[in-house]
Amino acid sequence: MAETHDTTEAKLRWLAELREESSRAASEPQVTRQRERGKLLARERIEKLLDPGSFVELDRYVRHREVEFGMQEDRPWGDAVVTGHGTILGRRVFVFSQDFTIFGGSLSEVFAEKVCKVMDLAVTYGCPVIGINDSGGARIQEGVVSLAGYAEIFWRNVQASGVVPQISLVMGPCAGGAVYSPAITDFVLMVEGTSYMFITGPDVVKTVTGEDVTFEELGGAATHATRSGVAHFTAPDEETCLEEARYLLSFLPQNNLDPPTYAPPSDPVDREDAALDTIVPDSPNKPYDIKQVIERVVDDGDFLEVHAHWADNLVCGFARLGGHAVGVVGNQPGALAGVLDIDASVKGARFVRTCDAFNIPLVTFVDVPGFLPGTAQEWGGIIRHGAKLLYAYAEATVPKLTVITRKAYGGAYDVMSSKHIRADFNLAWPTAEVAVMGPEGAVNIIFRRELEEVEDPDGRRAELIADYKERFANPYTAAERGYVDDVIEPRRTRPMLVAALETSLTKREPKPKRKHGNIPL
Repeated sequence: MAETHDTTEAKLRWLAELREESSRAASEPQVTRQRERGKLLARERIEKLLDPGSFVELDRYVRHREVEFGMQEDRPWGDAVVTGHGTILGRRVFVFSQDFTIFGGSLSEVFAEKVCKVMDLAVTYGCPVIGINDSGGARIQEGVVSLAGYAEIFWRNVQASGVVPQISLVMGPCAGGAVYSPAITDFVLMVEGTSYMFITGPDVVKTVTGEDVTFEELGGAATHATRSGVAHFTAPDEETCLEEARYLLSFLPQNNLDPPTYAPPSDPVDREDAALDTIVPDSPNKPYDIKQVIERVVDDGDFLEVHAHWADNLVCGFARLGGHAVGVVGNQPGALAGVLDIDASVKGARFVRTCDAFNIPLVTFVDVPGFLPGTAQEWGGIIRHGAKLLYAYAEATVPKLTVITRKAYGGAYDVMSSKHIRADFNLAWPTAEVAVMGPEGAVNIIFRRELEEVEDPDGRRAELIADYKERFANPYTAAERGYVDDVIEPRRTRPMLVAALETSLTKREPKPKRKHGNIPL
């Protein structure tokens, strides 16, 4: 018995030593370089992301195959990725964190197997999956096997899409085919100055096209947040990025079968805000900030804006209304007068479909003069891209609440969650104008010949514009036909929306029997 006891103690000591060794990163020089760049280590990132002490590691002792070309003597435990599960705000999530200090975070066969395992578990158990990306790409020594590993991950990204939330934190390099996994996920967060994403690097770009561009200019956080729209959020440092991911997750359900998240509100649901009565300027051409409207309506003024620096003529983001998580979309009169263009249409369509996939109700604030005219938009495909937003709203079966604050002109009125594409409750402020186009444009078209013939065209034009405004540039004509459910004092927007939301939370809408629709991608 004593010999058995001694043997057990020896095995336990060996296990403790093995655990300590497997928890260490690579050599000190690699760790030092990582820290000099202002970057955390793979396990440190997980610890800051998850609730304290909740992380359970999986596949700690996995090692790459001995047959790897030129790497037979270097087989670190766990390879170059840390995987497992834990909790965020008490809710279970699965996570993987690529370790740049091990072979530059390059993806091998066993690396991919570890990531695929946590993705499969996330779908099986209905939990979000969060990937922390910091990798040099495919492991060259493994050849096509590493490429197969990427493809296996991509396939799982697609299968999990719309089933469980997928969040990508880009905290280092992400290049080549590796960028497609984050691109498929629901949200991409990047760190300013230390992370980048691109298909081909600056050297290849210069060789092929002659362009001289830096890593940051080509694929840095600012580039993808303002120009490409790839990054939904950016953060000045890694700690802020991880905290932002936690906050984002608070608005998302565990999976597509769960209801939207709820937190008892501290903000009274019947609160009115008199400032809303005067927030829309008297002049129809004067801008105002739709985000001020949103913040005065939602719980405690808390609004998490998505794509804050891209296509800023349309505002998208998450908030709470009476404690219920909602997705908010609003035209921004302070940018391009709130028109819909190609980027705004794509931005809105993506956000609407994300909310619909995860049962998050939609609240839309409308002040839209139409679609942006011009050859650049027409040749760029505004018809096709604008149809994406129309399709997304029409396809969505979650509760859809709409408030028309000012202009709702032309086809853009239809697109922005109108009653005709099955919004549930549509409200309008007295300042709303629901019409085919603005009064000046309408008069110039309808009465063009008359204005050419009269002695005082300017005076006659003013009379006709006043008549048009009285008849059409108001919400009452639409209300007469039931296109608007009620015209309300702006100060009552919050209690009216809360009541509409709570009424529509039990909404059930059968879908037609088909494999899927064919959105104009």
